[in-house]
Amino acid sequence: MTTAPAAKRAAAGSLLGLALGDALGFPAEFDDVPSILATCGPWREMELPGRAFVSDDTQMTLALGRALRTAMGRGPLAPGRLQRPLRAEFVDWYRSPENDRAPGRTCLTACALLEEEGRDWRDASQIGSKGCGANMRVAPLGLAPGLSAGQRSGAAQSQSALTHGHPTALAASDLTAHAVWLLARGTDPAGLVGRLRSYALDHRTHYDRTWLGDLWTRGHDPSPEHFIARGWDECLAVLDRLGHAVRTVSPETDPCLATGEGWTAEEALATGLLCFLLFPGDPVLALRRAACTSGDSDSIACLTGAFAGAWLGADAWPAAWVDRVEHRDELLELGALWDA
Repeated sequence: MTTAPAAKRAAAGSLLGLALGDALGFPAEFDDVPSILATCGPWREMELPGRAFVSDDTQMTLALGRALRTAMGRGPLAPGRLQRPLRAEFVDWYRSPENDRAPGRTCLTACALLEEEGRDWRDASQIGSKGCGANMRVAPLGLAPGLSAGQRSGAAQSQSALTHGHPTALAASDLTAHAVWLLARGTDPAGLVGRLRSYALDHRTHYDRTWLGDLWTRGHDPSPEHFIARGWDECLAVLDRLGHAVRTVSPETDPCLATGEGWTAEEALATGLLCFLLFPGDPVLALRRAACTSGDSDSIACLTGAFAGAWLGADAWPAAWVDRVEHRDELLELGALWDA
């Protein structure tokens, strides 16, 4: 049994870890492992850049965090109450001059459509995309207090659906938020994969019309249950690969070889979790392993950081790293709000 620290400030720890992983992995995002090693030296000694810039992963996490704060400040979380400020935040991100950090094509396409006044958000959703942009940003929904299980699940899928409407993107976002929530509450990492698998099986045919409306009809499935089950089945398959990898993979091997390169939502979840579970007590080493990968290094590492920080808390991260990560003050402000 592994024990999480008491009074750990899970929300601040998770948000900081996400941004630190993002900043560490961002320079390596499109490189293979030999190229990363040639540039950075041994992966166990990778250092955060002196100017620790983040990518669109952290930018969009903050957009979701701000929208969630606005929505919850107006009353109980509900679809309309979240979607309005979230749509506005995503459009602001799309227009921002800071949106120059290798943003994903799906997010750009969907946000351009969301910018059109009067367009139904479901008509902006990219129904064929299950990219990791769906769940790289979802951690705030695992951290904000006072949400019911249904609110957390529905909102996690809904925030994905604004841009990434593929059922696997919805399911992976739900699973990612649930993993962050479990770890923030002190769930032993040794039992995490089993808990996530049970959650996926329980939700496999549950389509939440309250949050998704008729989104499923864009997928040309015979029923909403068939639509959402496609996503959960892909997540269950990658969780099986993850469970095997945790038992058998050497930490010296590129994790992407076991659970995928992380360009898709379910693989980003699995590979980010694998890096965390290889080093549950050493969050910096987990981030370094995640950043030195052949796939979507910043998204994998940001998810690893979100999981490790939720489990270990804010004090897990080196002060010298925290002090220079971009958006530090806003990350700490949101974390303090949700840890209070």
